[in-house]
Amino acid sequence: MGAKYANVIVDISMEKLDKAFQYQIPQELRDTLEVGMQVVVPFGNGRRTLTGYVVELTDVCEFDPSRMKPILEIAEKGIPLEGQLISLAQWMRRTYGATMNQALKTVLPVRKRVQEKTRRKLVRAISLEEAKAYLKLFEQKHQTARLRLMAALMDTPELDYRLAAEQLHLSTATVNKLEEMGILRVETAMVFRNPVKASRLEPHPFDLTASQQAIVEDIGRRMKAGDDRPSLIYGVTGSGKTAVYLELIAGILRQGKEAIVLIPEIALTFQTALRFYKRFGDAVSIINSRLSQGERYDQFERARRGEVRVMIGPRSALFTPFQNLGMIVIDEEHEASYKSETAPRYHARETAIERARMTDAFVVLGSATPSVEAYEKACNGTYCLYRLEQRIFGQALPKVEVVDLREELKSGNRSILSGRLRALMEERLKKGQQVMLFLNRRGYAGFVSCRACGHVLKCPHCDVSLSLHKGGRMVCHYCGYEEQTKRECPSCGSPYIGAFRAGTQQVVEIVEREFPKARVLRMDMDTTRNKDGHERILEAFAEGRADILVGTQMIVKGHDFPSVTLVGVLAADLSLYTNDYRASERTFQLLTQAAGRAGRGREAGIAVIQTYSPKHYSIRAAAAQDYEQFFQKELGYRRLMEYPPAASLLAVYLSDKERERLEEGAAYLKENLKKYSESKRVQMIGPADASVAKVNDVYRKVIYLKGRDPQALTELKEQMELLWQRESILQQLTIQFDRNPMNGF
Repeated sequence: MGAKYANVIVDISMEKLDKAFQYQIPQELRDTLEVGMQVVVPFGNGRRTLTGYVVELTDVCEFDPSRMKPILEIAEKGIPLEGQLISLAQWMRRTYGATMNQALKTVLPVRKRVQEKTRRKLVRAISLEEAKAYLKLFEQKHQTARLRLMAALMDTPELDYRLAAEQLHLSTATVNKLEEMGILRVETAMVFRNPVKASRLEPHPFDLTASQQAIVEDIGRRMKAGDDRPSLIYGVTGSGKTAVYLELIAGILRQGKEAIVLIPEIALTFQTALRFYKRFGDAVSIINSRLSQGERYDQFERARRGEVRVMIGPRSALFTPFQNLGMIVIDEEHEASYKSETAPRYHARETAIERARMTDAFVVLGSATPSVEAYEKACNGTYCLYRLEQRIFGQALPKVEVVDLREELKSGNRSILSGRLRALMEERLKKGQQVMLFLNRRGYAGFVSCRACGHVLKCPHCDVSLSLHKGGRMVCHYCGYEEQTKRECPSCGSPYIGAFRAGTQQVVEIVEREFPKARVLRMDMDTTRNKDGHERILEAFAEGRADILVGTQMIVKGHDFPSVTLVGVLAADLSLYTNDYRASERTFQLLTQAAGRAGRGREAGIAVIQTYSPKHYSIRAAAAQDYEQFFQKELGYRRLMEYPPAASLLAVYLSDKERERLEEGAAYLKENLKKYSESKRVQMIGPADASVAKVNDVYRKVIYLKGRDPQALTELKEQMELLWQRESILQQLTIQFDRNPMNGF
């Protein structure tokens, strides 16, 4: 007998309910209902029905059974959620401040089951001697259709149903009759769509360097000893971190376990999946948002059935329903895309560590430019640090040159291409080598600077740049300070002050005008919007069908093109002066990653960084490719300003369609939390307008809470959740929480 009651989280997107409701389990469902299944339940006093998720099965009745309503049915083809993922959703709800319903929807890799693909085949059910007798019989009776099918089954005991029907001109009646006679049987098998083309598979020679082998052996030793600290592999670009991942995962698979490999961008899926396929074949699959619902469902099911043992993808792949998870690898762990932009605003690194703790799995992080948070934990022993300091084939790191765009302006060059970069491009193209041009568009038109002296207009209170808004206003999104845009530079008096406004399409037009014989490809959100857009562009460039690749951040992350000997960074300052305390870190990471795309083959590489701020520590450290120098400078800044990891930061996002109601609610929330925050030594900043203060007629504000004790921020968050549930002035607002925010609001 199954359990009698089920606790269900109802799926109400517009109502702020964050609790389970108990329902009776009908007798006919007691043996089939599972935790995680989606069910249809009655809700409220009327005839309203809703779907929900079963989070617990129990024999304990929590209130009067005579008043309890029964579950109506299991939702059509409802997919069960593993209990482990239910527990992970509960942890995410507590940690990141979302509702349980939001957390459950996040951990479900596929929202609904789609039409399954099946393959039918005709299988001969009798011996060859018996078949010969039937063949003679059909020939005597002039039953030509049966004769054709019988002859085909004698040659091939199994036939594809569809192909046999088309090629032998068979009717359903003919097949059914032979099935009735016991001559054949019709078998149906599931066919799972595979998003990676098998034609690309090829044998993969695999030899580790001494440094790589030492890391693999030490991690293996620690796993056997029960040292479950996450491992951070800090390796320069081209040092072979992926080879280490492959060998570690090979060991995990030999133990009968599974592995998840997280990558930051869909654009990386093509090359990363290819490397893993060469090693592990059909045991590998991918999942990302560009796959169709059918493809996503198939990968989900293949993982559940044990047919896939290595899943590769962006952060959503973290929730692959493996039964015996042994390792989670997070490549390029520093990437901001590992932080969710919707509730729950989880970080994949923290969530992976929690899932690994639940399953006794092991976490491996890798990066050429580790996040300040991860490297600080590696330095203090929370993580175990490994280094790969040389490129895998001994190639030298690329030479990096910094071009001062202020000097270019003085010399009369107002083009986006400096004289030095243009000369190097011409030289490389003559040699038949490839060029990558990187336009760092994050923070597009977001800050105001002087092109003559490089001065950037900053907030006098927060040490972040002011953001340019319509109507000539410059605003700080941390404290709300604002002032009017200036016509002249306050530092040198130059009239050349404004926002950088070039995009990739304009860059391509300039390049095609300057180099009319060059074949140019563009890679950005517009050109990769369609399915397989990333793959087509990367494949074309890898095969030498283009000379120059112009793109945004997606072209500089993890790609390996041996023919690229020159990388040009067109405007380093676009990420350096965004209104974000991580701006220097992101700039250093992007510039180092961009430079690392050059010289990965036999020819030496060179990178050119164009900037208005050549003396900034992040640009100087990137040019020297000196992570330690950057880390020490940046950590000192974080400690001075009390930003993570020196302190914890909690952003509270509030929004509403009524501006006055939003302002009143934000003020009420701040006033009620003021005494508590002061007693916990938590600094409260705001409320201020969000970076985009109004979206789709919804007004938005943000409050920042900053303190050295993470637990104090958690308690403060819980206080706000209680206020939100209790106070009518807050219940009308939409409120979201974001721990150590990495993305704007």
